[in-house]
Amino acid sequence: MEKPHKSNVKHLSILLLCCAVILLLKCHTASPPTAYITSVKPDHQLWTSLLQKHVNETGFVNYKGFVQDSVLLNQYLKTLQTGVPDPKTWTQEEQLAYWINAYNAFTVKLIIDEYPLKSIKDLNSIFSIPFVNSIWDKKFFRLGGEKYSLNIIEHQILRKEFEEPRIHFAINCASVSCPKLRREAYTSEQLEAQLQEQAYNFINDPFKNRLSSNNPKLSSIFNWFEGDFKKNGSLVDFLNRYAKTKIREDASISYLEYDWRLNEQ
Repeated sequence: MEKPHKSNVKHLSILLLCCAVILLLKCHTASPPTAYITSVKPDHQLWTSLLQKHVNETGFVNYKGFVQDSVLLNQYLKTLQTGVPDPKTWTQEEQLAYWINAYNAFTVKLIIDEYPLKSIKDLNSIFSIPFVNSIWDKKFFRLGGEKYSLNIIEHQILRKEFEEPRIHFAINCASVSCPKLRREAYTSEQLEAQLQEQAYNFINDPFKNRLSSNNPKLSSIFNWFEGDFKKNGSLVDFLNRYAKTKIREDASISYLEYDWRLNEQ
């Protein structure tokens, strides 16, 4: 057999390496985990009691208090972990409430497990894992027996499976520029009113958005996820449903720098 030329061997090695990387990336960006589905719907009252105890009216969090109540927080998380919503027996509102509460509760869990921190982004250096871009990609909890990350909940479930842009005002990333962590759990019965209130409060919060008719300075959330807000009109159309100060369609929009400091009391 003819001996392969060195350049051919080199090219083949590079090709094989590229294929391996592509396969690994495909595994990393795969669809949501296939977790155990349950028809049993969790009671979110314990989460409400913890939020009312450790979150103030401005949405800032007493993480030291959550550390002290970690047993109760873990008790609530266990009710979420028995199984993910069954689309055949859960309403859309019940599913949305479950996933929003799961995102927020596991974010608090993430913070208190490594507390004290100055920013959730500090965890990027603590958890240095191959093929994990950020702490939001770390699969640090299980639901229905399968591993999940916060990004799986946000991007592969909430954003992909539900036509609901207001989820961006409900999920909280433990940072100053995030929408306020609501002082109660989301529930199917109250979900519409809760999402409306979150949207109204966030858009009109002068610390998060500086509204004006001609030159509004908006949260970076509206830049990062612009497409989510334009499915039924323009971004300005969406904002003007809630904004006290109406924005002109031809306004010059800019975006504020995001403050990633911990949203701590």
